[in-house]
Amino acid sequence: MREPITDTPSSSQPPQALLERLKDYGQEDAFALWDELSSDERLLLVRDIESLDLSRIDRIIRCSLRSHGLPTAAIEPVPESSVSTVEERTLEDKERWWKMGLKAISSGKLAVLLLSGGQGTRLGSSDPKGCFNIGLPSGKSLFQLQAERILCVQRLAAQATNDGSAGSVQIHWYIMTSPFTDDATHKYFESHKYFGLDADQVTFFQQGTIPCVSKDGRFIMETPYRVAKAPDGNGGVYSALKSSKLLEDMSMKGIKYLDCYGVDNALVRVADPTFLGYFIDKGVASAAKVVRKAYPQEKVGVFVRRGKGGPLTVVEYSELDQSMASLINQETGRLRYCWSNVCLHMFTLDFLNQVANGLEKDSIYHIAEKKIPSIHGHTMGIKLEQFIFDAFPYAPSTALFEVLREEEFAPVKNANGSNFDTPDSARLLVLRLHARWVVAAGGFLTHSVPLYATGVEVSPLCSYAGENLEAICRGRTFHAPCEITF
Repeated sequence: MREPITDTPSSSQPPQALLERLKDYGQEDAFALWDELSSDERLLLVRDIESLDLSRIDRIIRCSLRSHGLPTAAIEPVPESSVSTVEERTLEDKERWWKMGLKAISSGKLAVLLLSGGQGTRLGSSDPKGCFNIGLPSGKSLFQLQAERILCVQRLAAQATNDGSAGSVQIHWYIMTSPFTDDATHKYFESHKYFGLDADQVTFFQQGTIPCVSKDGRFIMETPYRVAKAPDGNGGVYSALKSSKLLEDMSMKGIKYLDCYGVDNALVRVADPTFLGYFIDKGVASAAKVVRKAYPQEKVGVFVRRGKGGPLTVVEYSELDQSMASLINQETGRLRYCWSNVCLHMFTLDFLNQVANGLEKDSIYHIAEKKIPSIHGHTMGIKLEQFIFDAFPYAPSTALFEVLREEEFAPVKNANGSNFDTPDSARLLVLRLHARWVVAAGGFLTHSVPLYATGVEVSPLCSYAGENLEAICRGRTFHAPCEITF
C-alpha cells in the first residue's frame, strides 16, 4: 500500500522520498515541469502523486502491456448443455424457477448491483445516464423504471410468503458510480425520495480511476500538476466492492446472490425471480442472460468456450473472423457463435470474492488506444480498463439463459438520429411489449398513428413482466400512447 510522504514541497526541489519512489517505477517525468509550477501547483502535484498506489499501478501497467498481443487459447462454441433456450423451456420450468426466485428474495438472499459510472455524453447530456428520460408517456427516467421494478418484485415476493405484509421484503440496491457521476447520482436519488425505496436499502460506491499511460508505460500528464486518469472500466466493480468493504457488508446482510446489470437498458428485468430461480437450480457460480445474435456480422460480444474444456468467456466481435462468425451449427440451425452478451449477469457472493482476489492478483487490464488530453494537446496513449465479463474465466461453472431481445433488451447508447440503440428505439420497444401485455390481458387499444409507431406503457408498479393485468385491462380500451397505472 502507498505510504504518505511527509516532506513539504520546497520552493526548489520536489519531496525527495516521493521522487525516489517515482524513480523506482520509472515515473520521475511526472516532476519534469516542477520548476515552472507555482507553490500551489506544486502542492497539487504532490497530493495527486501521493493519492496513487504506485506499486499496484506499476504492476497493472507491466502485466497488461506484457500480456497484450500474446496468443490465447483457441475458442470453441458454448456447449448446448450450458444454455437454457427459450424454445426448450417449459411452462413448468418457468413457474418453478419463478417460485424459487421469489422464495430466495423473500429470505433476503438477493441484492442488485447496478453499473452506473457513465454520463449520457453520447445522448447529448452531461448527467448520469440513469437520469435520462427516453420519452415514455410517464416521463420516467431509467433510474425510476429500475427502482419501481425493484418495488414490484419486493411486493410479489412478500405476497408469495405467508405474511405478505408491505415492507416485509427488501432488496438491497448497490449502485456503482464514477467520480464524474457520483455527486449528481446522490442528489438525483435524494431529490426523488429514492423513488419509494427506503434510503438505507440503496448504497452508492465509486469505481476507481487509473492513470493513462504512453505506449512505453509512462504517465501522461493532463496538466503540469495532474496525471491524466480515466475510469477503470465497468469491471472495476470487483476491486471497488472489495476496497470499499461492501463484499463484507453483503455477507453480514445474509446476501448470497448478486444480480448485476448495466444502467442503459430500458427493458432490464431487475431482480428477475425466474433468472434467480434458474441460477439456484443449476447450482452454478455465475450466469448470464443472452440474446440470439441477429446476424453473423452484428457488432456484439459473444460467449465462447476458451480452450478444450475451458471456461466460458466473452470475446469481442473484432476477435471473431468473418468465417467463424458465419459458421452454422447443423443440428440446431443456429450460428455456432450466437449467444450475445448483454450485461445481465448473476453471481454468487462467494464467487465475487474469488473474482476480486483473482483479478487483483493477475492485474491484467484491457488496453485501449485513445486520444488523451495532455500538456501536449490531445496525444495518443493507453487507457487501461477491466470489463464486467472478465469475471467469467474465473468461474468453475457458468450457465447461460436465453431471453428475447424484444422483451428484455432495449439499449440506450446513442442520440436520436443514430441508426440504432437510441432513446426512440428503446421507447418503442417498451411501448410495443407493454401493448402486447395489455392485449393478452383482455384490453383494447386505439391509436391515431400506426400501431407499429406507438403503444402503451405499463407502470412497473402494476406489473413486472405482464402478470396481474387482467383486473386493470380486461374489457377496457386505452388510447395509445398512454401510461397505465393502478
